Amino acid sequence: MQPRSTLRRHESESGSWEMATRPPHPALEGAVHRYVGYVERSCIPVSRREVPQDQITVILGFGAPLTIGGADQPAQGRGSFVAPLNDGYAITEFTGVSHGLQIDLSPPAARALFGVPMRELDALVVDLEDLLGASSRRLVEQLYEAPSWDSRFDLLDRTIWRRLEQTPRASPDVTWAWRRLRETSGRLAIGELATELGCSRRHLISRFRDQVGPPPKTVARIMRFRRVVRLLERDDGTRLAEVAQDCGYYDQAHLNRDFRELAGTTPSAYIGCLRPDGIGVRAQVGA
Repeated sequence: MQPRSTLRRHESESGSWEMATRPPHPALEGAVHRYVGYVERSCIPVSRREVPQDQITVILGFGAPLTIGGADQPAQGRGSFVAPLNDGYAITEFTGVSHGLQIDLSPPAARALFGVPMRELDALVVDLEDLLGASSRRLVEQLYEAPSWDSRFDLLDRTIWRRLEQTPRASPDVTWAWRRLRETSGRLAIGELATELGCSRRHLISRFRDQVGPPPKTVARIMRFRRVVRLLERDDGTRLAEVAQDCGYYDQAHLNRDFRELAGTTPSAYIGCLRPDGIGVRAQVGA
């Protein structure tokens, strides 16, 4: 039997939030990592720093657009959109109510669902309607009208399963290589990965550009960074040298440079921006 969603709630003087999470149906294991439903209310502007992810994020918005901007991209309002795999960070902001669903996909599954080479998704975010057309609007309407989070997640299970059944499967070699990089948190050398697959580095890069987006070296860099982020979110910043070594960096200086390039801030400042309610990272300390 499919497990029911886990629901969390939080209230403070400035607002409140509700978050429901659930894994996908077992038939979608490896393609969908999880579903997250959310309703957040705030009487003051909420700004967050969104750092690179080792997955494809799909947001299905039910309400007012979310304002999204990057280091070199002007802020724009976005409703339902896809955040491809990339090594840049974004700043998001809303005031009032933020309501919607998030789907975390593996890149090979996203390639099959959207039917376009992932290298073409080279923007910070891409409007979902540009990829799925009017069917994306109908899906968002159906999800909004569903009576509960679990009924919404069930609808997503059925919709994603049907679409995957109608599209070519991801190449087994790319799926395997993606899984190996995740298993090693990006510490597996790309030459070694190509050797394990029995192909050239050029072939591996070409397949990644089509079905993942960035080349495997960039993907490995993002995965190492994500491991650092996970460790920092459970740490107080006093073990940075140890974290650097554990995650495959030459030294702490190497970690600091990489972190600043990918997150736009230092590891210590990032820790200082973690929200006390446990959901996300403030755009800056005190925001």
